[in-house]
This record gives sequence, structure tokens and C-alpha cells, in this order.
Amino acid sequence: MKDKDTGISMTRRTLLGAAPFFVAAAGLGAERAGAAEMPLKAANADKFPPLSPFKFSLETSNSRWDGPGGTAREVNTSNFPISKSIAGVSMRLQPGGLRELHWHGIAAEWAYIIDGHVMTTVVSPDGTVEKNEFGPGDTWFFPRGYGHALQGLGPGECHFLLGFDNGDFSEFGTFSITDWISKTPRRIVERNMQLPESVVAGLPKGEAYIVQGKVPNFGEPFRSPNLEPSQLTHKYRLGAVAPRRFSGGEERIVSSKEFPIQSTLSSARMDLEPGSLREMHWHPNSDEWQYYTKGRSRVGIFGAHGRVETAEFGPGDVCFIPQGFGHWIEQLGSAATQLVILFNNPHYEEISLSQWLASNPAALLAQNFGVTEEVIDKLPKAALGIAK
Repeated sequence: MKDKDTGISMTRRTLLGAAPFFVAAAGLGAERAGAAEMPLKAANADKFPPLSPFKFSLETSNSRWDGPGGTAREVNTSNFPISKSIAGVSMRLQPGGLRELHWHGIAAEWAYIIDGHVMTTVVSPDGTVEKNEFGPGDTWFFPRGYGHALQGLGPGECHFLLGFDNGDFSEFGTFSITDWISKTPRRIVERNMQLPESVVAGLPKGEAYIVQGKVPNFGEPFRSPNLEPSQLTHKYRLGAVAPRRFSGGEERIVSSKEFPIQSTLSSARMDLEPGSLREMHWHPNSDEWQYYTKGRSRVGIFGAHGRVETAEFGPGDVCFIPQGFGHWIEQLGSAATQLVILFNNPHYEEISLSQWLASNPAALLAQNFGVTEEVIDKLPKAALGIAK
């Protein structure tokens, strides 16, 4: 058919394929563009399995631990099968609440502080140590096998998100110090800890996990005066980093380049203004795991073979996008949206739709979409990032 206004000859296929570009070229707002959406079933939908559910509501999960010193809820492949590369935990510690000394045998640990303050201690295989205080916007990274502990500093509850670089990891199956000692023959513990039998007999009879303790004195020194500080800090102030600004919001990304000890993951915080759009893009080298802290958004993913899915996300929800899948984020509502993101690669990479289109000759694009070069000239000539 031929459009009476432009004179462009269009088939049904080229019309459907070019629709997003005409919307962009015409400068339609988010509401008008959303109202024009027409869900289509792919012609070959029956030949390929549907995309796996990519949304999980972590803060309402039944996979949880409750105690006087704090709480924890987890998400991994047992309750969110698509998330094969990353597991997560939402943890809250009361002032003095202590996540006991422990280590993880199959995963490194990343964290992002949402509210409150927490103290961490960590020991490295080379014997170096570090103690840090973390507040909102700060992140930490403990490589796999590093011994560490976490304790709430007050004055109120501390809420933080934990991420692990293995989707099968379970927070409730960690190597905890009380679990180990309580399951070891008493004579071995007495000799190893150099304590009398009467004291060892009074130690916890099982895993403590989180205990209610006293608010720590951050200035208290380590027991040994001969310890060496870690040469690689475990702390990164992500929220304090100057963001990349776009017309519709901002983004902070930290990879192993900026945070060398973060050796298996990259992380980010994205702030979306009302009505904004995180443009269509994909990540060639990593899966993407999102946790929403504020506001609402709609996410769409594309998994080839004509398969697309969308879902809405709000505070406490987790989104998982497999490596290479095209996706976008549309901000919803009058309040700004904030999300923190993990990528299972220490080197951050992305390719955006607008960047891709700007990297090709106009004639080639015109032939690809069956439109004139005048229409192609209206397309963005650089990456949009977060568009208004």
C-alpha cells in the first residue's frame, strides 16, 4: 500500500517493522506511544517455547529467615529459574544485629545499601583485613571464599541488597562459624580455640545466622595488632559517583576498572525521571539482574523468533534479562523510579538501538526498513541512553 501523505510504498511487514521509528521521528510522548501499541503474535510462535517468566517479587517471597537481630529473603534458581547466573538476598539488620562470621564457597558477594548503616569486617587469603562502615548508596564486594561479618550500626534498621555471581547459591546454605564449630568434635574445638571444655560446652549448638548484639564501636581495633590492611578496598561509594546525565535521568556504572576487587560483576544504579525511557539496547557479554528500590517501570524483552514479553515492576521486584536479549525500560507514574543492576561480567558492555542506527549509512537503513532517506535522517545520530 502507499501512504497518501508521504507517498512511501509500504508492505504490512515493513509497516510493522518501521512503526517504532515513525513514533520516534514524530516525537510522540510516552502516553501517546503506549496507547498506539498493538500486541502481535509471531507467525512462528508455535515452533519455539515461550520466554521464561522474568519477574520475581523478592520482598514478598516465602523463602526467608526471621530472627530478633534481622531478617533475610532470597531469590535464586529454586524460585526464579531464569536467573541462572545471579542470586539475590534482601537483608535487614537491627542496630547491633550481627550476621555472623561466615564465607561463601561457590559465590562472590556484592551489596548495595538501601537504608541505614552497617559495619563489615573481611579477611583475605593473604591475611590482610579491612573494616568498613557503609551507608546509603555504598556497595561492597567480597570475592568467593573471603571470611566476613556484617553488623547493624543504627540508629535505625539497615536494609541492604546482596547479589551473588551464581544463580544456584543459597544464603541459607553458607559456611557459618557456629554451624562449623557446633558440628566438630569437642576435643578438636578445645585444642583449636585453646578454650577449656566448660567454655566450649556453652557455645551455640547450631548455626546462629543472625544474632542480636550490641551496637558496635566502629573505632574498636582488631584483636591482633600485627594485621596488614588490604591493598584492594572492598568498599565503593557508588551513590557518590558523578553520574552520566541524560535528558530523562542518570546512570552510575562501576566495573572492575573503577573497583578492581569487583572481579566477577559490574553494577549500576539508574534513576529514571517521570515519563522517561531507557532506550532499546542489549548487553553482548552479560546477563542483567535488576532490583527496584523506588517507583514503577515497565520492562520489555525480546528473545528472537518473534518472542517478546513485558511486565511491570515496583519496589522489591527483581527482573532478569538473559545475555544478548534486547530490552527497554519505560518509567511509569508521577514519582521517579530507581533501580540497582548487576551484570555477571566485570567489564560493562552495551549496544543501543540509536547507536546502532547511527553507525550505518542512510541508504542501507532506508532499504532495510522500506522508507525514504528523509525519514531515516530524523532518527537519532547518537545513543540516547535515557530519553525524555
